[in-house]
Amino acid sequence: MSPRGHVAVVGGGLAGISAALALQESGVRTTLYEARPRLGGATHSFDRDGLTVDNGQHIFLKCCTAYRGLLERLGAQDRVRVQDRLDIRVLTPDGTSGRLRRAKAPGPLHLLPALARYRLLSPGDRLRAVRASLALQGLDPQDPALDAVGMGGWLAAHGQRERARTALWELFLISALNIGVDDAAMGPAAMVCKEGLLGRADAADIGVPTVPLGELHGGIAARRIERLGGRVHLKAKVSAVEAGPKLVVDGEPVAADAVVVAVPHRAAAPLVPAQACPDRDRWAGLGSSPIINVHVVYDRPVMDLPFAAAIGSPVQWVFDRTEISGLAGGRGQYLAVSVSAADGWIDTPAADVRAAFLPALARLFPAARRARVTDFFVTRERHATFRQSPGSGALRPASATRLPGVFLAGAWTDTGWPDTMEGAVRSGLTAARLVRRHLDGVSGR
Repeated sequence: MSPRGHVAVVGGGLAGISAALALQESGVRTTLYEARPRLGGATHSFDRDGLTVDNGQHIFLKCCTAYRGLLERLGAQDRVRVQDRLDIRVLTPDGTSGRLRRAKAPGPLHLLPALARYRLLSPGDRLRAVRASLALQGLDPQDPALDAVGMGGWLAAHGQRERARTALWELFLISALNIGVDDAAMGPAAMVCKEGLLGRADAADIGVPTVPLGELHGGIAARRIERLGGRVHLKAKVSAVEAGPKLVVDGEPVAADAVVVAVPHRAAAPLVPAQACPDRDRWAGLGSSPIINVHVVYDRPVMDLPFAAAIGSPVQWVFDRTEISGLAGGRGQYLAVSVSAADGWIDTPAADVRAAFLPALARLFPAARRARVTDFFVTRERHATFRQSPGSGALRPASATRLPGVFLAGAWTDTGWPDTMEGAVRSGLTAARLVRRHLDGVSGR
């Protein structure tokens, strides 16, 4: 297949990787520029005293078809593990627990048995949760009116009391949207519920990487792009995108037939020219929402689950990272606690985080009370996602801009999905499709 032009992709996160791969696979010569010394964007790994540490725990659901498609194109589908059916253990500090395990029935009936047996809700709360789920089924997440409505008020109006909020709705929505339920826009919240929980029976089955993210989204992706004939330039600083289109890389102008700007909105706004996006200053209104991850290494096993959720605790989700990190041979257990919507924790000193989370883990896992902590550290993503609050949907731009040949990508753009790995991949695929259409138009095809 003969090359159809040259495209520059700015940003090596999942959006940029997806765009570059899709373009190169279709015969479009592509160069990917990334300012950091690695690909992967917000999903990366680092070494710490012999451990391979992911900056944060990232999971996906079976309904994330674009992301799963990316793994297949990378030849990395064997480097993740997906549940054969949704199964979540929900722990509490007082020792009681619940289990949400879907039935082998068509959606949305697949969750009815799970709710019926969910011990952390009263029978009345379970029934009201079913009624609220049926009401959600009738909503259109893309309805602009829902962008102005908060999820918390909607839940209250539909009879969801505090226990149901914490033990059911917040369990899923805070981690999916990275924002508290009271502050979350109804549109993306409804989308998560309808697509993940109330759609196909297997939609919410959870997938977890079995290799470090630096390998899964970094090394494998770079090798694949280059194997297809594309180029990857790391430590390459793009300071401007201009009409032409062209871009300035490390102070030097570079011409291209099209440019895909696949960086976060904070970086994209000063990068793209005003004639491409006259409303680019409005993107600042998307804000950001932080995530922290608390990493604890014990001298012995304390948790016998691959992962678990918790309520009534600062712990939200906890994952066994022992094998994936390289901590093997009976040298202990490495747990990673993922805390979304972490506004109250993002600036807390590590010593204070330790003072809060070690006792919390000991209450959830009695074996931790007898274990010795051999390492403790915190990773922080201050700008993990944009803030998916009411009004944010109206600020998300389309991929096409007003400047021919300049396109946007990123989970913050108008993907129809929340700010997730799936949204990032979808944005890259959309940008690649529009680039091909643009190149065909220029060439007269």
